[in-house]
Amino acid sequence: MTDGPRSHRPHPRTPTPAPARTGGHAVVVGGGIAGTTAALALADAGLRVTLLEGRPRLGGLAFSFRRGELTVDNGQHVYLRCCTAYRWFLDRIDAAALAPLQDRLDVPVIDAAKPEGRRLGRLRRDALPVPLHLARSLTTYPHLSLADRARVGRAALALKRLDPADPALDTQDFGSWLTAHGQSARAVRALWDLVGVATLNAVAGDASLGLAAMVFKTGLLSDPGAADIGWARVPLGDLHDRLARRALDAAGVRTETRTRVTSVSAHPSGGWSVQAPGETLEADAVVLAVPQREAYDLLPAGALDAPRRLLDIGTAPILNVHVVYDRKVLTGPFFAALGTPVQWVFDRTDASGLTDGQYLAVSQSAAHDEIDQPVAVLRERYLPELERLLPLARGARVRDFFVTRERTATFAPAPGVGRLRPGSRTGAPGLYLAGAWTATGWPATMESAVRSGVGAADAALRALGRPRPRRPFAFEEAA
Repeated sequence: MTDGPRSHRPHPRTPTPAPARTGGHAVVVGGGIAGTTAALALADAGLRVTLLEGRPRLGGLAFSFRRGELTVDNGQHVYLRCCTAYRWFLDRIDAAALAPLQDRLDVPVIDAAKPEGRRLGRLRRDALPVPLHLARSLTTYPHLSLADRARVGRAALALKRLDPADPALDTQDFGSWLTAHGQSARAVRALWDLVGVATLNAVAGDASLGLAAMVFKTGLLSDPGAADIGWARVPLGDLHDRLARRALDAAGVRTETRTRVTSVSAHPSGGWSVQAPGETLEADAVVLAVPQREAYDLLPAGALDAPRRLLDIGTAPILNVHVVYDRKVLTGPFFAALGTPVQWVFDRTDASGLTDGQYLAVSQSAAHDEIDQPVAVLRERYLPELERLLPLARGARVRDFFVTRERTATFAPAPGVGRLRPGSRTGAPGLYLAGAWTATGWPATMESAVRSGVGAADAALRALGRPRPRRPFAFEEAA
């Protein structure tokens, strides 16, 4: 499967008229995916909504910027077919055609550490029921020994029996569980971490067993197509800023960027005041859809029983290495790698607007050791590794090399994080929380962000006595 041309856009449709307003004003603080979702959900239910974002754009940590003639995503973001809430969000902003899913899971995996040279394997599914859909792929996966393949199957069946909502699982680390279930260090690197690092932003030994069980049960052991991969064939800014803003406008949401909220306070008689430079907004409901540390600064006294727990939620970095070659060096849309520092590589040529050569984005999750290293050091490390993985790169000229760094890209999914993540409702009537870091049951993903926004909006609508629109995905509000 190849990326579509950047010039592809869906046909403009007549905006759906905004629902009739029936009184009530909600203010959403934060214009990332969570905040945008909350604003749309509240407006769809008939509330008057104001969305305030401190940055000059919407989209939070999934955004684009210009570098010369290129449009660059700050990092590579993907989603899976099981991400039903994010898929709803894409439909809601009329963007689904720009971020299509694979017809069937197919991940090329190159091992560069084999003595005989690079070796290609594939993780792909067949049109069979779970767990047979992955059986043929695992039995022929060359990066595991015969003994490891058998033990992987037994561990997967044991994982399927776990309940990710069990609080006891949150106190354990995934790595220890894998070791106790016969998984070798090689199996952890070649399979469990290959998937887990990309979805959890942590290696198995640093990840909560509860979150890991949720990822693997939902993505690989629930439905045959659950792990089919989708990604944007256009810049992320086209989705999360341009099309999101158009959807907000059509829904009647007042959207203000470059507007950083300085305080949120409750009225003794009910309702809220939201203070921004030059303006005070009065609201019946407020959704704080900002990072946990910013939420901590804005929360009024008494809103959470133990607000300092928000500061105990750690963060994890993601580093992205961007390389522009003078020729095509990768023939497929992406691949994953073993036996090398390189994790995942994506072809972003068409999406960036590049018309000559090829632009690759190397996505490095859990990049604690590299996030602050100089560009020159990273260049010396990654260009030779890409040449090892991609023979066509060995004679290619590098036109550009740069990095993007998100030092607090996600919350750290460490054991014990579950008890720190608050639900959407606070102890202050009319004040709600949203963000991928809240208690959605998911790791820090775009799916978690959408679910949090819907949860906060639904909690506000319930408190205001408003009907909640039906949506084509299951959602249980976190308590």
